[in-house]
Amino acid sequence: MSFRRALLAFASCATAASLLGTPARAQGAHQIDGSYEITFAGFSGFHIDFTARYDGTAYDIESHTFKTGVLKAITLQYEGRNRAWGAFGPQGAQPRAGSLSIMVSHQPRTWIAQYGAGGAIQETYNPPWNPPPKDTIPADKKVGSFDPLTAVLFVGMKGDAACDQVAPSNDGKRRIDVVLRKVRTETPEQAGVPQARGDLLVCELYSRRVAGEFFDAPEEAESQREHPMTIWLARFDDTTMRYPAKLEARTGFGTIRGKLLSLTQRALSEDEKVAMRR
Repeated sequence: MSFRRALLAFASCATAASLLGTPARAQGAHQIDGSYEITFAGFSGFHIDFTARYDGTAYDIESHTFKTGVLKAITLQYEGRNRAWGAFGPQGAQPRAGSLSIMVSHQPRTWIAQYGAGGAIQETYNPPWNPPPKDTIPADKKVGSFDPLTAVLFVGMKGDAACDQVAPSNDGKRRIDVVLRKVRTETPEQAGVPQARGDLLVCELYSRRVAGEFFDAPEEAESQREHPMTIWLARFDDTTMRYPAKLEARTGFGTIRGKLLSLTQRALSEDEKVAMRR
């Protein structure tokens, strides 16, 4: 798996961690804050912070991914934010919209997707996106796809069945399927996650391109499937939902490792409840 695909895949999974406990039981208005660390070849590489707010059935989640340490010093600037909002209903999550804001080498890009009936998507790009035909995502390939954070929400809601499924992801320029496959379970001691409740699911995860702008050749992308990311999904509370606890991904330049640093919860203030409903 390439470094870029591994980072994007884990960022999506990590920022969805805060969503996983909510559908299983009714809770009061609350906020969950957390953070992940990603190292590359033993050096600090990326940090992911996330905040998730819930009020009744409504959810609003934001994530912030940025470079740290050696990787920040020797590579191009990168900073990304993903937001997803909607509600939970009898059939699960009912997303309203998702947005991405990405800064690469001082070049910003924003994409907003509003979700309608039947999987329809209404998109807004800034700056405008007018790709050549080979990089265009056909309308039929967009139907039923979601921004990365919303896509992984649907995975996380499956709990013990989180693996062995496909999440249709779209970042405005690239439409991919994130494919998960269960390979085994491990005890908290075996996984090195002592705070987990019960066995962890160990899953392989890789991306399968569908359409859009890609920077590597198709044959290279196909060969990367031989080295998928491995992700450990754990229970940390009394719900059946699974949180990403750690990952490993081999790349041509070294091994990427990620781990959960913190996960805290507090009640929302009245002002925060009002702001969330705007």
